[in-house]
Amino acid sequence: MPRPAWSLHAYQLIEPDEQLDLFACREVRLHIVERQLELSGHADRTLCGGLLPAMPRWRSMERAALQDRRLCLHCKATLQAHRRGERAVWVES
Repeated sequence: MPRPAWSLHAYQLIEPDEQLDLFACREVRLHIVERQLELSGHADRTLCGGLLPAMPRWRSMERAALQDRRLCLHCKATLQAHRRGERAVWVES
Protein backbone atom coordinates (compact mmCIF):
# COMPACT_ATOMS: atom_id res chain seq x y z
CA MET A 1 0.00 0.00 0.00
CA PRO A 2 1.56 3.33 -1.00
CA ARG A 3 2.20 5.91 1.69
CA PRO A 4 0.39 9.25 1.23
CA ALA A 5 2.49 12.31 0.36
CA TRP A 6 2.01 13.69 3.87
CA SER A 7 2.37 11.30 6.78
CA LEU A 8 3.13 11.35 10.50
CA HIS A 9 5.89 8.87 9.66
CA ALA A 10 7.94 11.86 8.41
CA TYR A 11 8.21 13.21 11.97
CA GLN A 12 9.55 12.21 15.38
CA LEU A 13 8.86 13.45 18.90
CA ILE A 14 11.43 14.55 21.43
CA GLU A 15 10.42 13.59 24.94
CA PRO A 16 11.41 15.86 27.80
CA ASP A 17 14.17 14.52 30.00
CA GLU A 18 14.34 14.76 33.78
CA GLN A 19 17.08 17.35 33.30
CA LEU A 20 15.98 20.04 30.84
CA ASP A 21 18.55 21.30 28.36
CA LEU A 22 19.79 24.85 28.98
CA PHE A 23 19.83 25.79 25.30
CA ALA A 24 16.68 23.97 24.19
CA CYS A 25 13.17 24.26 25.59
CA ARG A 26 13.07 24.98 29.30
CA GLU A 27 9.54 23.66 29.72
CA VAL A 28 8.34 20.09 29.94
CA ARG A 29 7.00 19.95 26.37
CA LEU A 30 6.98 17.41 23.57
CA HIS A 31 8.56 18.83 20.43
CA ILE A 32 8.30 17.59 16.86
CA VAL A 33 11.27 17.14 14.53
CA GLU A 34 11.27 16.20 10.85
CA ARG A 35 12.70 12.70 10.41
CA GLN A 36 14.35 13.56 7.09
CA LEU A 37 16.44 16.68 7.59
CA GLU A 38 16.68 19.08 4.64
CA LEU A 39 20.06 20.35 3.49
CA SER A 40 18.75 23.90 3.23
CA GLY A 41 17.04 23.79 6.63
CA HIS A 42 18.18 23.87 10.22
CA ALA A 43 19.28 20.36 11.22
CA ASP A 44 19.43 21.29 14.90
CA ARG A 45 15.91 22.73 15.26
CA THR A 46 12.46 21.50 16.17
CA LEU A 47 9.43 22.44 14.07
CA CYS A 48 8.84 25.46 16.32
CA GLY A 49 12.41 26.66 15.76
CA GLY A 50 13.79 25.62 19.14
CA LEU A 51 17.20 24.01 19.43
CA LEU A 52 17.45 20.26 19.85
CA PRO A 53 18.60 19.06 23.27
CA ALA A 54 22.16 17.75 23.53
CA MET A 55 20.96 14.17 24.02
CA PRO A 56 17.36 13.98 22.76
CA ARG A 57 15.13 11.06 23.71
CA TRP A 58 13.32 10.17 20.47
CA ARG A 59 9.85 8.68 20.08
CA SER A 60 7.98 7.82 16.91
CA MET A 61 5.19 10.21 15.99
CA GLU A 62 1.72 8.75 16.46
CA ARG A 63 -1.69 10.31 16.01
CA ALA A 64 -2.40 10.07 19.77
CA ALA A 65 0.53 12.42 20.44
CA LEU A 66 -1.40 15.25 18.75
CA GLN A 67 -3.80 15.19 21.71
CA ASP A 68 -1.06 15.21 24.37
CA ARG A 69 -1.32 18.35 26.53
CA ARG A 70 2.50 18.59 26.68
CA LEU A 71 2.80 18.99 22.89
CA CYS A 72 4.33 22.33 21.91
CA LEU A 73 1.60 24.45 20.32
CA HIS A 74 4.04 26.01 17.83
CA CYS A 75 5.28 22.58 16.70
CA LYS A 76 1.67 21.45 16.29
CA ALA A 77 0.79 24.56 14.23
CA THR A 78 3.80 23.99 11.97
CA LEU A 79 2.87 20.32 11.54
CA GLN A 80 -0.65 21.36 10.50
CA ALA A 81 0.85 23.89 8.04
CA HIS A 82 3.01 21.11 6.54
CA ARG A 83 -0.12 19.00 6.15
CA ARG A 84 -1.72 21.83 4.12
CA GLY A 85 1.44 22.03 1.97
CA GLU A 86 2.78 25.21 3.61
CA ARG A 87 6.22 25.72 5.19
CA ALA A 88 7.30 26.78 8.66
CA VAL A 89 5.01 28.97 10.73
CA TRP A 90 7.71 30.15 13.15
CA VAL A 91 10.05 32.98 12.37
CA GLU A 92 13.63 33.14 13.62
CA SER A 93 14.42 36.05 15.89
